[in-house]
Amino acid sequence: MQLNTLQRVHPNKRSMQVGRGGKRGKTSGRGGKGQTARAGNKPRPEFRDVLMKIPKQRGRGTNTFKSFAPIAAVVSVGDLDRVFSAGGAVTPVSLLEHRLIRKRSGEMPPVKILGDGEISKKVSVSGCAVSESARKKIEDAGGSIQNTK
Repeated sequence: MQLNTLQRVHPNKRSMQVGRGGKRGKTSGRGGKGQTARAGNKPRPEFRDVLMKIPKQRGRGTNTFKSFAPIAAVVSVGDLDRVFSAGGAVTPVSLLEHRLIRKRSGEMPPVKILGDGEISKKVSVSGCAVSESARKKIEDAGGSIQNTK
């Protein structure tokens, strides 16, 4: 006789299963009565209710979180040096005439001048947003900046 060949004389008795939800007793882990006690219970997620209360912009499509703020047309200081003559006036209209910016949907976009490149000419900038590095380069070249947006 060996241990792995031993068998029980009286096997364990199993209680007969009934169709009331298994081995947990009474509510079988389904809580009390009502919706939560039923099969297929899926309460509405709270986040969905919060989401439904947020005001929607109809027709936004897949760009729901895209900003409504207009995107500025970017012009570098090096482009100003290349296109404008000394003493020239840099405005959104003059940038449009020199084809450094384009209209968007028939409207003039806001303009921002960035500090890429070098400038050696004296120009006066007005009606454009200017970055700190561009402001320093323009003023070092003897130019001036007014009415920045």
